[in-house]
Amino acid sequence: MAQEKINIKNRKAKFNYELLDIYEAGIKLLGTEIKSIRKGKASLQEAFCYFDGEKLMVKNMHIAEWSHGNINNHAPLRERLLLLHKREIRSLISDVEKGARTIVPLNLYINDRGLAKMRIALAQGKKTYDKRDSLKAKDQKREIERALKS
Repeated sequence: MAQEKINIKNRKAKFNYELLDIYEAGIKLLGTEIKSIRKGKASLQEAFCYFDGEKLMVKNMHIAEWSHGNINNHAPLRERLLLLHKREIRSLISDVEKGARTIVPLNLYINDRGLAKMRIALAQGKKTYDKRDSLKAKDQKREIERALKS
């Protein structure tokens, strides 16, 4: 069964944040949500992660309602539980409590076993001048690649 690879990205994450550490987390989903994700009907643009006690939650992740759903269809913007090991959660809690750090979702994908996974990162916000430096480095890299191809 040839399946199209689903990889939904948060493109602004690397631009707005300096990524310190990357984790892979499972997501607790409803049946209609996983069906919509397999169709590619999800967005991470406004999504963010936060702690509710010892639980890591993702909020504002939009998963469109399933087209063939009925009254039992899911709410598109509901909060979803992220599944990590206890030691990873404790490590993230201690890092976030240090201050000036947050957890951002990077991408949502379906792994080889058919499970929905989210790559999240412990991140620190970039200043405006850091963003300009990132753009400058990206442009220089692009120019070097063009020069090498010519």
